[in-house]
Parts: sequence; structure tokens; C-alpha cells
Amino acid sequence: MADDLTTYCENTWCPGCGNFGIFNSVKAAIKQLEGKGVRRSDLFMCAGIGCHGKIFDYLAVSGFYGLHGRSMSTAQGVKLANPSLRVFTFCGDGDAYGEGLEHMLFAAKRNSGIAVVVHNNGVYGLTVGQFTPVSKRGFKGPSSPRGSVEEPLNPLALILEAGATFVARGYSGKPAHLTDLLVQALSHDGFAYVDVLQPCVSFNDTYKLYNESVEIVPGPAKSREEAIALVKRGGKIPIGLFWEERKEPFHKALMGDRNPVMNGQPRSERISKVKKLLEG
Repeated sequence: MADDLTTYCENTWCPGCGNFGIFNSVKAAIKQLEGKGVRRSDLFMCAGIGCHGKIFDYLAVSGFYGLHGRSMSTAQGVKLANPSLRVFTFCGDGDAYGEGLEHMLFAAKRNSGIAVVVHNNGVYGLTVGQFTPVSKRGFKGPSSPRGSVEEPLNPLALILEAGATFVARGYSGKPAHLTDLLVQALSHDGFAYVDVLQPCVSFNDTYKLYNESVEIVPGPAKSREEAIALVKRGGKIPIGLFWEERKEPFHKALMGDRNPVMNGQPRSERISKVKKLLEG
């Protein structure tokens, strides 16, 4: 649906793709934040490579397109350069938990002040169906025609162990609930992580599974250990906010209230100092 947050670019997601649910929830979250006084000019997005990354072309927000698995490092750099921005990045499950896992873990460890939204469809959809680090054992695709023999990674438990201060999971099929999680994540002062269950209708259609299995948790856990136990449990798939705590974000611990973009030396002054160094 056309609106002022949708660009002119042709949308090439497959009809029925879970990315549409995420896209609409992100737009609704931004609208809610604007209603609370957040300026759109203070929002900055990044994206990785994959079907999820197309959201960068469709969402009318300023940003920077990152490399495969590297959008989190770009987002951290932007936040350090201008802490006044609300920086968020979109990743795919292969993009975030495969190529970019080290960037995610260290962003969580240092409590970088960015929000990470993972489009988790359990498959490399853009390259037509290879298994990812979170694909179920036995998943059949071009890279595993007889079924993957690997056990899936539990990214939520891993991110909690790494020290993330906001950990949540949503489902693209529950857009109102996902919108609320995204508003909270974008309002969090520290590392906010939202894993979004997102069916891929072409290579891993999980709508029936998720529609029957997701269960919204009543609220965040009382301890990190309790949150880890919750995301590891069997049976119903829990969605919602699992853990949140207040902790000084990385940019404040590193630089205090300094904003390099706003408080940096003028170009003329920098050139003058460089000349004096060269002359001396």
C-alpha cells in the first residue's frame, strides 16, 4: 500500500512473503514513534544482503546498504559517529547468524546502541533455498538434497548469553504484536534484538507451523537465566519480549556525551593543524 514511508521502487518479494508483514510493522512502528515526537530525520537504517535487504529499497528512511553479514558493524559505526540518531539494521538469518554472527555477538557484548531486526525464514531465499544456521535438521534444499545433518543454532539463547539488554521474538503473521515489539526495540537505550519468524512461501513455507505453534509470553523474564530457559523450551514457540535491562550503552561508556558529528572540529581547523604538523 502506497504511503509516505514507501518508496517508488517496484517490490519484488514473492506474493505472500513474510517480509510484507515485517515491512508493514516497521512502518507502523515508525508512525507510532513519530506520534511520540521522534523525528524521521533522526532515524537511520542499515541492511545486509538477501531478500530481507530489499526493505532498504522500499522504506523511505535514510540509511546505508551494508555488505553481507556486515550491516551491524556499519550500524555501530554510524551510532558512534552520531549518537543522537536512532540506528537500526535489518538482517536475514543467514546474513546475521552465518556471515555476520561475530558482529552480532560483539554488538550485544558491548551493548551497542543499535536495534537489530532479523528476518528469520530458515533459508537462504535469494539464492534459492540453501539451509542456514537455524534451519531444522533434515531440511532439503540445493545444498542439502538429502537433508541437512546439522542441528539448528538457537540464536536467542546465544544473544542472551552474549549480554544483550533487549531480546525479543515476533512473528510476521501477527503484525500488531510485532509493531509493539519494534516500537520498544527502537526506544531501547542499548543493544535491542528482535528475531522475527518470517515464512518464505517459495522455499520454506512455515505459515501453518507458526499459526498453530506461536504463543505470546505475558512479559519479560525476571532474570537472564529464566529468559534463556524460556527460549530453550520445547513445545509451543514463545514470542514476545523475553528480557530487558537498563545498562549504559557502548557509545556513552566510550565517549560520554560527546557527539563527533556535532562536536567535531571544522574542516578548516583540521587542515590547519595538519599543515602545522607537516611543517614542524
